[in-house]
Amino acid sequence: MNDKANKSFKITGDWSVQSKNLKTKFPQLTTDDLKYETGKETELVKRVSARLDKKPEEVMGIIAKGNLSKL
Repeated sequence: MNDKANKSFKITGDWSVQSKNLKTKFPQLTTDDLKYETGKETELVKRVSARLDKKPEEVMGIIAKGNLSKL
């Protein structure tokens, strides 16, 4: 993940709803994987991308759009 993407990515919307949707679609995600703290989006993306074996940029795009069907 490049530095520019790290600084510009922000979680928008209701994270509790988004995280439940992610966990439903991907049961291998744990509560710890989906733990979100303001300002620590990069760490969240790294955990989710590692667990799902996806590129961080792909995970950021899906989360930003709220479109879990492409993940």
